[in-house]
Amino acid sequence: MTTQNFYKLKAQTLTAVLCTLVGHSSLAAEPCNHFVAERQPFFGDLHIHTRYSFDSFLSNQKNDPDGAYRYAKGELITLPDPFGEQTIEARIDRAIDFAAVTDHGQFLGEVALCDSDWGTWAWWAPTCIMSRTKNLWVQLYAASQWTLSGGMDGVAPERSFICDLGDCTKAATGVWKDIREAAERHNDTSKGCEFSAFVGYEYTQGQEAANLHRNVIFRNETVTENPISVFDSGNQVPELWRQLREQCLDKNNGCDVMAIPHNSNLGGGLMFPDPANLEELQNRRALEPLVELIQHKGASECRFDRLQGIGVDTEDELCDFEQIPADNLHMLGSVEGKMRSEQGKAVGVEAFHRRNMMRNVLKDGLALETTLGLNPFMPGFIGSTDTHTATAGGAQERAYVGHLGSRDAGFRNIQDHFVSNPGGLAVVWAEENRRDALFDAMRRREAYATSGTRPIVRFFAGNYPENLCENPAAIPFAYENGVPMGGVLSQPLNDEYPQFYVSAQRDLGSENFPSNPLERLQIIKGWVDDKGATHERTYDVAGAVVDGLGVDPHTCAATAQGSASLCAVWSDPDPTPNQSAFYYVRVLETPSCRWSTLQCQKLGVNPLSAACPDQLAASTLRAEALGAADNAFKNCCRIASEEAFYTPTIRERAWTSPIWLQQPR
Repeated sequence: MTTQNFYKLKAQTLTAVLCTLVGHSSLAAEPCNHFVAERQPFFGDLHIHTRYSFDSFLSNQKNDPDGAYRYAKGELITLPDPFGEQTIEARIDRAIDFAAVTDHGQFLGEVALCDSDWGTWAWWAPTCIMSRTKNLWVQLYAASQWTLSGGMDGVAPERSFICDLGDCTKAATGVWKDIREAAERHNDTSKGCEFSAFVGYEYTQGQEAANLHRNVIFRNETVTENPISVFDSGNQVPELWRQLREQCLDKNNGCDVMAIPHNSNLGGGLMFPDPANLEELQNRRALEPLVELIQHKGASECRFDRLQGIGVDTEDELCDFEQIPADNLHMLGSVEGKMRSEQGKAVGVEAFHRRNMMRNVLKDGLALETTLGLNPFMPGFIGSTDTHTATAGGAQERAYVGHLGSRDAGFRNIQDHFVSNPGGLAVVWAEENRRDALFDAMRRREAYATSGTRPIVRFFAGNYPENLCENPAAIPFAYENGVPMGGVLSQPLNDEYPQFYVSAQRDLGSENFPSNPLERLQIIKGWVDDKGATHERTYDVAGAVVDGLGVDPHTCAATAQGSASLCAVWSDPDPTPNQSAFYYVRVLETPSCRWSTLQCQKLGVNPLSAACPDQLAASTLRAEALGAADNAFKNCCRIASEEAFYTPTIRERAWTSPIWLQQPR
């Protein structure tokens, strides 16, 4: 068998195995007007909260799923200001292609009863009353009651007193019906295929505020009768998987589903434990083909502390990007500029769990494969926002309106959620913008994450000539002779190592939201040696570090020219024959201003200016006149050289799903 045919057979076999695991066979659908056999990139957001989520509802956010989908498609919506009044207008710079509203599944009924009318007993429940207030401190106390009920503060999940006063099950069924109907209303089934809306919800599990959340995304309108929540699973993720199989995949009624873990950086090391048994391993592989690598609560690729000069099992200095100081959900405990929770304070590199970072999870998966025979950790990468303001896909640094309604609107965004970011986007390579095509792409992991911009990135491994970048038919050739991002290759018996084809085109931006060119493309390799030890290495494969990189301190315009596109065919200079490995691409843009820098500049406080302290004093007086607490904008003048992670400028980036190279068996 030729190497070319071997690679092609492996790609076909992998697809067949995945379909068998989930019990799915593709259904024929009428093609869209714009159908591309070699696939095209679609940008979306699979992590969106509306007023049906308790933490959005108690933050004075009034938009429902219809509002979120309207925003995703480029329409104007209204949001709350810092005092809970609906005075802020928001519109995305460019519409996205697909989205899923993922409201918290366990409290749909409770929130609906709180939001009913004063003539019901449940409306008067103390938690409901507190959740409807516009007072920040009362809202925060209400939030603690919700999380306590949901089992996120160290006790078992227990239904709220609200459910003693009203029928939570009936109310939840009604809201779940509305969520599904909203997705159907906005899902474009015409040949135009302008927008795809998925039915979904968030499975919200946490122990001691460690984030074990998953976004549950369904292929189509055939879904479970109700969301499977922590009240149904006994606060156990493997039980969620089992029930998703039982209530969806095994029904043979067209139901198909996946669960997407998000922001493992706040997981306390609990998101990716060693599998307890073979069933757990297989369910994770079948039901969790993707992981959310970036969202508004930080990036989870890798972690490097600039002050200490060390990382969490990495020497990669670019791993300082959008890191949250804490390792759990108490990072949201900053109020009026002060961290009010001991658990929300910074965690040092030495205490930060390795498996909070996905690069380490991937490496550990290779190590476990040597003993288990199967790799339990093989997810592809996407980004999303985790917006609690219904701003679906609103991941741009400019005109960022925050993610938590009135709790981080206006001055509160800089004051209390400075370490957060606008989040990222999910990008999938599919033939057309239909649910089936998009879902299939997610299932086979032909997807990548971005930090909010929209570069177009390809990544393949196979048998490729060095001049493939000059070939106008490079993409069909790459598919024919290898596998795309998310794929798996086995080393042929002759130990011939594959070549890697990678290309990227810059985000062209829009008139009011310019974007930056590309700086360089990197390939990150992870492998396990014959003694079971894991390793990683980063290679620059296209582009280079540009002299004079930076931004104009007044306009934030780039001071060095990058590239409009980059392409390379790369061979590993340090191959590891007969050893399993993974490879993924990281795309780096030239520097641009962080959202906080842009907002501080609008307030008259320039983080890039030596006069920042003087400007801060004047702006603080203006903020206090508006009702802000003391020193509302002090974060604007933080000194980057004294920070482990923060910088006023960032390098936007994208990360492709890995390609795995498996040793022969």
